[in-house]
Amino acid sequence: MQVWFAAHPVIAYIVIFVLLTYVYNQVFRVNQKLPIGKEIVLYIMMAVGSGMLLIFQHDKLPIIQCLLVAVGLMLLVRVRYFVEARQKKKAAALAKRQ
Repeated sequence: MQVWFAAHPVIAYIVIFVLLTYVYNQVFRVNQKLPIGKEIVLYIMMAVGSGMLLIFQHDKLPIIQCLLVAVGLMLLVRVRYFVEARQKKKAAALAKRQ
């Protein structure tokens, strides 16, 4: 995988940027929307940061793999919250019946 991404740097850059954007939006974004100018500056800075991470990826550091692990863990947390919400709803319905 590392060799393939080294041979295709544009695809590696896009994957890094998409994963970085997803992690930012799910973990670090505040509930309120930013003004459009700040949003543009933020995404430009993330694009520059993705370029730096691409350099690290090219130097044989597993940047994409680490971002994939982070996204996977975030998805596991979402599944856990979903299951807990269903269990609470089921327990509330059972308590209401009795």
